[in-house]
Amino acid sequence: MPNNLNTRSGNISQFQIFSSMGSGSIDLRAGVTELNYYEDVLKNTITLTIQVTEAGLGGNKGIVDNLPIRGGEKAEIVFSDANGRKRKFKGDNALYVNRVRNLTQGTQIDSYFIDFCSREFLANEQSRVCKRYNGKISENVKKILTENTSGDSGLKVPNNKINKIDETMIDYNFIGNDKKPLYTCTWLASKSIPSQSGKLGASAGFLFYQTHDGFNFRSIDGIFEENYKKTFVYNNTSIKPEEYDGKILRYNINRDIDLHSNLLIGAYSNRTIFFDYYGMNYDVRNFIPSDQEGIKTGGKFPIDSVSDEFRLPVSRLMSRILDIGTLPAGKSSKEELENWKNNPDQPTFDAAQTLVQSLMRYNQLFTIQVKLTLGGCFDLQAGDLIYCDFPELNDSSYNSITGGIYMISSLAHEITPKTCFTYVTIVRDSYGRKSF
Repeated sequence: MPNNLNTRSGNISQFQIFSSMGSGSIDLRAGVTELNYYEDVLKNTITLTIQVTEAGLGGNKGIVDNLPIRGGEKAEIVFSDANGRKRKFKGDNALYVNRVRNLTQGTQIDSYFIDFCSREFLANEQSRVCKRYNGKISENVKKILTENTSGDSGLKVPNNKINKIDETMIDYNFIGNDKKPLYTCTWLASKSIPSQSGKLGASAGFLFYQTHDGFNFRSIDGIFEENYKKTFVYNNTSIKPEEYDGKILRYNINRDIDLHSNLLIGAYSNRTIFFDYYGMNYDVRNFIPSDQEGIKTGGKFPIDSVSDEFRLPVSRLMSRILDIGTLPAGKSSKEELENWKNNPDQPTFDAAQTLVQSLMRYNQLFTIQVKLTLGGCFDLQAGDLIYCDFPELNDSSYNSITGGIYMISSLAHEITPKTCFTYVTIVRDSYGRKSF
């Protein structure tokens, strides 16, 4: 039998903020009027925001003054959707007060917002990547996250907060140059090629982001090779068909087409001039997405479906410094020098092809964007694949062009006293529904 849509509210079972001054803790559950939790594949860390309305504690003092809250306080939070699927932020996964804002004070009621962040978001501002790193990028990303990066400081991410790190194909040797750890990991993402590619540059393009389960360093192609996590459908009834896991309450597909803007950004073709300031020469690369083989797509049709008339000549010219790998391989300065002398012209990786492919892959990923409103579904995370069906105009069948597999680029879980929703933005690189 089809299942009726469940619209019951979620539940906040724990919301404890601990004083940084050792004066105990405060239970905020009763004062929370709205909770919003955020993940995004284009952002390094998770965030959570609550709106609080309170009548005061202990005389005339509100929570902000009574605890007091000054920033950096640890918070343990547990909340769930209507089906009991929980999100827990306790122990190593606890969140921290980052900001109190929009405080509206009254004679009897105070209202304000508290923004929470992960510990790594704050630790990142106190850390720098200074050391030399050799070998595969994926291994070095894990080292940057877990080890000391400058003196006694560093992110020091526990192993249980490292979720998925896709193996990279090439070695890339570099010195951190006092960059922040999260910035460095994002910088390395643009230089990464998945190991299963077997071809330099062809499948470049990684994402570095945090979810409830931990940090992720994922190949875009690798994500689209996985199975989708859930299936959703939109129709004009309150009934969910049995073959789907959930029902879409509202959706909005960005159907805007702007050929001129796409030409400006080089979506269909571009030319990049790479200047090698070591060899004092330059390398010119033309890039046409339709020429690329082996790229894993979310849709059925090719990525580039524009008329041949607008592919060539190239529409965008760019210039970049050629990065051939900062350092040669070797365990000592002497070994590095010998390796370089033996093969001075051999780059660590095909820098030009990799960087151009990465740029294009990021642009292509957001070709189709759809915003969904779902009943609270707290087991979804940024980077998950889901399958969606949307109706044709006559609502008698499902659209084969817009339906199919999408990647969740961002999500927000929302709880109020009466409602529980999950808002997601889903994206993919091409049109057409792959077989269900």
